[in-house]
Amino acid sequence: MTTLTIQPNGTTLDVGEGTTILAALLSGGAPVAHKCDGNASCGQCHIFVIEGRKGVSRTTRAENEILDTLVGVGAKSRLACQATILGTEDVTVEVLSFV
Repeated sequence: MTTLTIQPNGTTLDVGEGTTILAALLSGGAPVAHKCDGNASCGQCHIFVIEGRKGVSRTTRAENEILDTLVGVGAKSRLACQATILGTEDVTVEVLSFV
């Protein structure tokens, strides 16, 4: 299990390998914005991976295009619906848009 820490409030969740960060956030009760049901088309679930980036799947070309087009991309930017927990290290994310 990986410990996922959600900033800015510091909530922690135990997350299994292969779980998307969006699924983890929603199952943990975090009201994160998402319009497209995890299809990487709306960009609303934009997060920053603050710590543990090696514990999250690599950014795909499609995800990078959405980030670049809709929200602007930074080194720590991810779409929560596309970032999958690898189970190799704990991860800290900053959620930018709550519902």
